[in-house]
This record gives sequence, C-alpha cells and structure tokens, in this order.
Amino acid sequence: GVFAHLEMLEARAHEAAVKQEETEQQEEKLARLKARVQELRLQRDELRAKVDLQQKGQLGKEGVVSDPAQPSARAVLEWKIKSVKAMLQVFYLTGISGKLTKRGVCFCISTAYEGTYLDSYHLDLLTKAEVQIHRHSVPIFIPLEQIAKKYLQTDIRRFLSVLSDHLNAYAGRRYQADQLQGRFSDRIEGTLQRNSLCNLLVFNYNVSSKSKTFPFNARLLYGDLCCSLPTEVTVSCTPDAPASLAETAAAHSDLFRRVALHKAFCSFSSAEESVD
Repeated sequence: GVFAHLEMLEARAHEAAVKQEETEQQEEKLARLKARVQELRLQRDELRAKVDLQQKGQLGKEGVVSDPAQPSARAVLEWKIKSVKAMLQVFYLTGISGKLTKRGVCFCISTAYEGTYLDSYHLDLLTKAEVQIHRHSVPIFIPLEQIAKKYLQTDIRRFLSVLSDHLNAYAGRRYQADQLQGRFSDRIEGTLQRNSLCNLLVFNYNVSSKSKTFPFNARLLYGDLCCSLPTEVTVSCTPDAPASLAETAAAHSDLFRRVALHKAFCSFSSAEESVD
C-alpha cells in the first residue's frame, strides 16, 4: 500500500512537471505571438496610411473628380474597388482574408483564442453605390446589424475590425466554457448554464478544504461583448461553510476576472493538491 501510494505521488509529480513545462512553453509561444501581432498591427496601420495617401493622390492625378465636394458615382465606385483590394492584403495579416467576386467581395473572419484556432465566419458584400451585406454566416446573436449601421457605409475597415473583435470574444468565451465542462466535469455540480452569446455563465463547483467538500456558486457576466473576460463576478458558498471559505470565494472571484476559466480551475486544483 505504501509503495503504491508513493508510485501514485511520483506519477502525480511527473504529470505536474509535464503540465508546468507545457504551460511555460505555451506562455512563451503566446508572448511571441502577441509580439508578432503587435508588429503586424503596426505594419497594418502604416499600410492603411500609405493606401489612403495613394488613393487621394491618384484621384487628383486622373482628374476624375471635377468637384472635390461632389465626386461622380463612377469615381466613388472605382475608389471603393481600389480600397477593397488594398484591404484584402492588409487584413490577411490580422485573421481576415477575402476575395473579389463578380458583385463585390467575400470576407472570411477566422477566430482564435490563446493560439488555438477556432471557427471561421463568412461575409459576402455587394460593393455598389451603397455597400450591402448579401449573405453571411455570422451568428444571429452577434450585433451585426448595429455594427453595419454604424460603420459599413463610412469605414469598411473599421466595420470588419469591430465585427472581428465581437466574433473573437464570443469564440473565446465559448471555448473557455467548453474547456471547463470537458476538463473539470468532476468539479462541476449539475449543468453549466450559459446563453447563446456566452456572456452569462452560471455554475456550481466543489471546493475541498480539510478533507471536506463544499459547494460554491459562480455567476459571471461579460458586460463588454468585445472581451473574453468577465466584467462582473459573484462567487458565494453555503451559509454553513467555514468562515475561511469566504476569503476563498473572494479570491476565486478576483481570479475569474483576470484569468481564463479553465486556467483558473487549474490553479484551484494545484492549490488544493499542495494543501493535501
């Protein structure tokens, strides 16, 4: 029995060391990716500025605009086509790709969370005198209509950027909830409740203290739909729980605000194993 217990402890220690090494490698990779993203964003901003300057200069040289205040419909259409072609190259660096179609352009917005690629969504635009959304695969609960009303006619790049932020944040929230259910089902009591947008999560989970298990209730609200971390967190325990667990609930609440759900539960498990 003693040898078996020692072997089990050694196996746990080895597994913990492997997980720690994998975590460190992922953190290093994430840091490199973040630096690369920042570099690409700077390049994107520079390209945007150059494209804008080139477009303004080209319109002036060709003389297609007789009155700067009232450009012709053809000049506006040509400018939009050139702008779209430039965007296809710029957005390719930021997870947004596209191709020209006979009636406009089709964009593909790829989502990812912490280096893990998730879903892709398509958006087919008609680039006539007025830009229109022809078809799309964006979920109905994403505020596409409001975003389009605000940016589509005046700044397509801003429209795509904001839409990408919404889709990536949604994908990140859903990914965290899926990871929590898949990897920590033994700690979750009942079913994790979430809405379609995954901006409200409610679940019960167990916390061990001094060889006893106590149920905790968590409610996470994501007030910022462009963010994958909650803005409001409430964690509570049963009235008969030890007073020390109230501090644990407060610590968990703070951790949920700063760290992805599955990573927070990894921290809980490591802490409890250390106490044991």
